[in-house]
Amino acid sequence: MADDRPATILAALGGAANVLDIEGCITRLRCELRDGSVVDEAALRRAGAHGVLTAGTAVQVVVGPEADTVAEDIRDLL
Repeated sequence: MADDRPATILAALGGAANVLDIEGCITRLRCELRDGSVVDEAALRRAGAHGVLTAGTAVQVVVGPEADTVAEDIRDLL
């Protein structure tokens, strides 16, 4: 995993001010955002996301088995 991947994912989610909560769950990052419409799905895919599911302000980013580590790294950036 690239060292800048958590920061890249965070930026694609709209930045720290847009993230209300984030947690790793098996292979996904489960995110609660202030505004789900600002998510940059293309940037998430470039950062290695296998898929992105958006339902309003709830966003799931499929990143693989390292989801817990990525979520922890992103929480450190918040």
